Amino acid sequence: MLQLSTPSLRDSILRHLTYSFGKDPEHAILEDWRMALSYAVRDRIVDAWFKATHQTYETGAKRVYYLSMEFLIGRLLEDGIVNLELVEEAKSALADFSKDYNDVLADEPDAALGNGGLGRLAACFLESLSTIGCPAHGYGIRYEHGLFRQSFVGGRQVEQPELWLGQRHAWEFERPEVRYRIGFGGHVTNHGETVRWHPAEEVEAEAFDTPVVGWKGRWANTLRLWSGRAIHPFDLAAFNHGDYAAAAAPEALARTISRVLYPDDTTEQGKELRLKQEYFLTGAALRDILRRFNNQFGDLRKLPSKVAIQLNDTHPAIAGPELIRILHDERGIPFDESMDIARNTLSYTNHTLLPEALESWGEALFGRLLPRHIQIIDQIDNEHANRNPSRTQSMRADHQVKMGQLSFVMAHKVNGVSALHTELMKTTVFEELHNLHPDRIVNQTNGVTPRRWLLACNPRLAGLITESIGEAWVDDLEQLEKLEPYIEDAGWLDRYGKVKRDNKVELSNWMGQAHGFHVDPDMIFDVQIKRLHEYKRQHLNILETIAHWLEIRDNPNADWTPRLKLFAGKAAPGYFFAKDIIRLINDAAAVINADPLTNKYLKIAFLPNYNVTLAERLVPAADLSEQISTAGKEASGTGNMKFALNGAPTVGTLDGANVEIRDHVGAENFFLFGMTAEEVMERRMVESHAQKAIAADPRLARALEVIREGRFSPAEPERYHNITGNLEGADYFLVCSDFSDYWRAQREVDAAFKDQQGWARMAAFNTARSGWFSSDRTIRGYMKDIWDAKSLLD
Repeated sequence: MLQLSTPSLRDSILRHLTYSFGKDPEHAILEDWRMALSYAVRDRIVDAWFKATHQTYETGAKRVYYLSMEFLIGRLLEDGIVNLELVEEAKSALADFSKDYNDVLADEPDAALGNGGLGRLAACFLESLSTIGCPAHGYGIRYEHGLFRQSFVGGRQVEQPELWLGQRHAWEFERPEVRYRIGFGGHVTNHGETVRWHPAEEVEAEAFDTPVVGWKGRWANTLRLWSGRAIHPFDLAAFNHGDYAAAAAPEALARTISRVLYPDDTTEQGKELRLKQEYFLTGAALRDILRRFNNQFGDLRKLPSKVAIQLNDTHPAIAGPELIRILHDERGIPFDESMDIARNTLSYTNHTLLPEALESWGEALFGRLLPRHIQIIDQIDNEHANRNPSRTQSMRADHQVKMGQLSFVMAHKVNGVSALHTELMKTTVFEELHNLHPDRIVNQTNGVTPRRWLLACNPRLAGLITESIGEAWVDDLEQLEKLEPYIEDAGWLDRYGKVKRDNKVELSNWMGQAHGFHVDPDMIFDVQIKRLHEYKRQHLNILETIAHWLEIRDNPNADWTPRLKLFAGKAAPGYFFAKDIIRLINDAAAVINADPLTNKYLKIAFLPNYNVTLAERLVPAADLSEQISTAGKEASGTGNMKFALNGAPTVGTLDGANVEIRDHVGAENFFLFGMTAEEVMERRMVESHAQKAIAADPRLARALEVIREGRFSPAEPERYHNITGNLEGADYFLVCSDFSDYWRAQREVDAAFKDQQGWARMAAFNTARSGWFSSDRTIRGYMKDIWDAKSLLD
C-alpha cells in the first residue's frame, strides 16, 4: 500500500495538480487544490480497494450486496483522510502550499444521493462493512440532481435542482464497459414451457464506482451507482431535418431516470418515473451480481451460499420477481426452484410501521410497465396462498400491488431496526405474515459509524476521549464505557464542558457569517433536524415554543433559561401539510426573534438545505436532542444516536431506538415524556381526544389561538387553519394529547441546564454509554443472523 508521509503526500498533490489538472500552484484555484488532494488520497484508497477485491476472489468468500434508493454519503474527502489516519499529514502538506485544510475540505460538494435516515444508514453500513472487512457492494442510482436544494422565500420552502455534480467529482470511476439494458412495457409470449418478455422500451444502466474505505485503510468495498443512458442517444436524421429537440429526445428521456431522487409522485407521470427508477436500480444490480457470480462460480443453484442481497426498504422489492424471471425465464431453472433460490438469497429491512409508507402500485401502471413481473407476482402469491390456506392478505388487493407483502414473502429474513419497532412489526403491519412465518422476523438495531459521527465531525471531543482512554474506541465503540470513571473528576468534566461550549461558539460564528443569525452560545442549543413529517411532530415542537414565548411575555423578568430552537429538514415537494409546518416555524421565528421582550431568552432558526455537512456542524454543538415522534411510528432513528454519542441528552418519547438509548444511557440522563405505543392506540379510541386535551391545558389552547388568529401571518390570518383544524380535530399523531407532558419535560430541561456541572455529567454519560450504537455492531449482527457472511480481516 502506498505510504503517504507529509513529503510524499505533498509531492502527490503537486503531481496531480500538474499532470491530472494541468495547473501550476500559482494559477490553481481552490477547486484544483481540493481535487489534487482528493486524487492523492484516492491513490492510497485504490490500493486498499484492489487488495480487498483480489482477496475476495482468491478466497471465494460470500459477498453482501446492499440495494438502496439512497446512499447519503456526504463529503468523502475528509472521510478518506480520517480513515487513512492522514489528518496531520494533509494539514501540513497543504500548509506548505499556503492552503488552509478546512477551506479545502469545505470546497467539496455534499453528494446529493439521499434524503434522510434511510440513506445515511446505508452510508454508515458501507463504511462499517469496509472497517470490518466483509466483502460487499452497495448498489444505488447516481442522481444528477439529488432530492432538491432547499431555500426559503417568505418562509416557504422553495425547491431548486441540487447541482452537486456541477463541480468535478473526485471519487467515482466511470465504467462505460459495464452497461446493462433495462426494459419497460411491451408484451409477454408463451411457447410451451418457455416464457419471454419483449420490452417496448429500453435504456442502458451505466456503472460508476466509488471505493469506500474502512478504518486504517485495511479494506475498501464498492459503491456502484447506475446512470441512465440512451441506447441510441442521437437521431441524426431528425437533427438534419431541423428537429433538434427530437434528435436529443432519446438521451433526455433515458437520463430522466437518474436525474432526481423521489420524483413527485402526486401525478401519474411521477408514479411511472418512480417505478421505473426502482426497477432500473434493481434490474441493473441483479444482472451485475449474476455476471460476477457466473464468472467465478457458475452453478446458479449455489447462489445463496455465495451471495446475500439486502433490500433496504421496499424500493428494491421487485428484486424477488426479477431474480425469479432471470433464473426461470432466461436460465431455465424450474419456477419453484427459482423461487426458493431467490428467497434464500434475499433479505429485507423494514423501516416503517406506517401502512401508507409500505409501497403499493396501481395494477394498471405496474402491469403496463412490468407485464412479466406482475405475472410472476401472481404466481408467488398463489404459491404462498396454497402453502398457507389460512392466509387472508394478498399481494394483489384493491387493484394495488403490495410491495411490503411481496418483500416479506420473498425474503428468508425480515429485520426491524430497533427492538420496539421489530416487536411492533409482529403485531401491526406484518401480523398475519409473522404468524405464518414466526422465525422470519429478526431485530438489528441501527447504528452509526463513529469515524464520521465522532472522530471526524467532533475532533475536540474525539481528542479528549483518545487522550483519556486511547484510540481503540474508534473501531470498538463500546470502549467508551472506560470514560465513566473520568466523569467523577471535576477537572475532566470541566474539559468536557469546554469542548461543548467551543463547538457551540464555532456553530454560532458560522450561523452569523453564513446566515446573519447571531446567538449567545450560552443558550441551550435545542435541535430537531430530520425530514419533515407529521409523525416526527415538528409542529409539537413549534407549538410548545409558541406557548413558551407567550409565558415569557407574561413575565419577562422571571428567571428564564435562554434557549435557541434550531430546526432543519426538507419536506417532500408534494407534502403540503409538512411544507406548511416549515412555513409556520419560519413565520413564528420572524415574530419571536424580533420581540424585544423575549428575544434574549428565546430564539428560533430554521436552517435551509439540510444535508450531511450541516448535520456535522449541528450534532457536535447540540445541547438537547429532540426525538419527539408519536410512540409506535418511528422505526429507529439514527440522529438520536449521533446526538447522544456527541453529548446531547434526549428529550423524547418511548419510540424507535429512543427506548434502547434510554436503557443504555440511564433514565436519569434522558428527558422522557409522552404516551407509550399502547397508550397511543388507546387514546385514539377516545372520542374528541384532541378537544379534551386542549380544554385541559390553557397553554395549548392559547398557542393554538394565536396561530389561528394570524399572529404570525397578519396579512393572511387563515394561513394555518389547516394545521389548527387538524390539531383540533382528528390529530392522528396526538400532538395535543402529548403537549402537556412535553411542556413538563421542557421545563425539567430548563431547570437541569441551570446546573452546568450537572448538565455536563448528564451529557458525558450519554457519550460514555452510547458505544453500543455503532454501525459496526449492527453489521456484525447482520453478518451473523441474516447473511451468514464472514470478515476477511478477522
